[in-house]
Amino acid sequence: MPNADDTLELAMALISRPSVTPDDAGCQELLIERLEPLGFEISRLKFGDVDNLWAQRGQEGPVVVFAGHTDVVPTGPREGWESDPFTPQTRDGYLYGRGAADMKSSLAAFVTAIEGFVDRYPRHRGSIALLITSDEEGVARDGTAKVVEWLSQQGKKIDYCIVGEPCSEDTLGDVIKNGRRGSLNGKLTLRGLQGHIAYPHLARNPIHLLAPALAELVAMRWDDGDADFPPTSFQVSNIAAGTGADNVIPGTLELEFNFRYSPAFTHAALREQVEQVLQRHRLDYSLSWRHSGEPFITPVGRLVDAARAAIRAELAREPALSTAGGTSDGRFIARTGAEVVELGPVNASIHKINERTRVADLGALAKVYARMLVLLLESD
Repeated sequence: MPNADDTLELAMALISRPSVTPDDAGCQELLIERLEPLGFEISRLKFGDVDNLWAQRGQEGPVVVFAGHTDVVPTGPREGWESDPFTPQTRDGYLYGRGAADMKSSLAAFVTAIEGFVDRYPRHRGSIALLITSDEEGVARDGTAKVVEWLSQQGKKIDYCIVGEPCSEDTLGDVIKNGRRGSLNGKLTLRGLQGHIAYPHLARNPIHLLAPALAELVAMRWDDGDADFPPTSFQVSNIAAGTGADNVIPGTLELEFNFRYSPAFTHAALREQVEQVLQRHRLDYSLSWRHSGEPFITPVGRLVDAARAAIRAELAREPALSTAGGTSDGRFIARTGAEVVELGPVNASIHKINERTRVADLGALAKVYARMLVLLLESD
């Protein structure tokens, strides 16, 4: 049903808008121009500096939602790009530009899939909606999380949600994300005593003090994972100490770290175990935490089955289910009780210089989304 050329044209129009997070740069208005003629009711939702969009066609259940974001990460050094990151180009079978994979191609495929579906099934059952934000690549405070709160206040319920994140690994549709691990960040400040490096007995080196505790944390096996989730991981992201002089023992050390955890743990239990290790080593420290998402899983059921069937029919491949990778806005939607899957382009170039996606995948992805609508709404 969807037109591949239309999907490419819309993706290029979106990429040409420099929507570096949290700036939407007019992308949502471009989507609205396509959705209003189809009978969508439009709600423009501004929270702080963030533009959000809720668009809905129909009032009955089930409600099928396409969720995504218009914001992109910064380009990095422009001189490293083979073409301007906000002047989309097609060459060698690929579409190049910032957002080509993450995730303006998915947004374009959402719209053309819906256009094709509505043209064929103008009196479809249920409702179709889009939840679009410009605050996914940033702090994610005033985006999807706030829209979900607004939906609850309005008494609106999401039954099935398709997030257009680029989760394919080698070829389009080879992976469906049906869950994500939780994410917990910690920032440790360890206090020692600054002194001359030639007189260590008159100082306390926080680097040396931390080393045994850090080795214990790195070596610790937190859990074994399960059939749906890999084991919980602990990773140090940054460590800083010293005055810049090579003859001074530093007085403090700062360490930043992250847990990606499975449902075998709670973030409270992880915090408690870290504190126990630090206290056992009798360290003088302060520790702050930032919890950015609970783990979630959508079991095999109506939505997962529809995604699998659509990929088999349109792409002739069998997708794997996965919960690996980073967080996504699916975490905010899953906690409402909705079934959530993530399905989008190949992720090999996301956030990189010369971001790209296969031109042929644009139309194919729109066809997968359209077939999922048919399967989920059981259209006449």
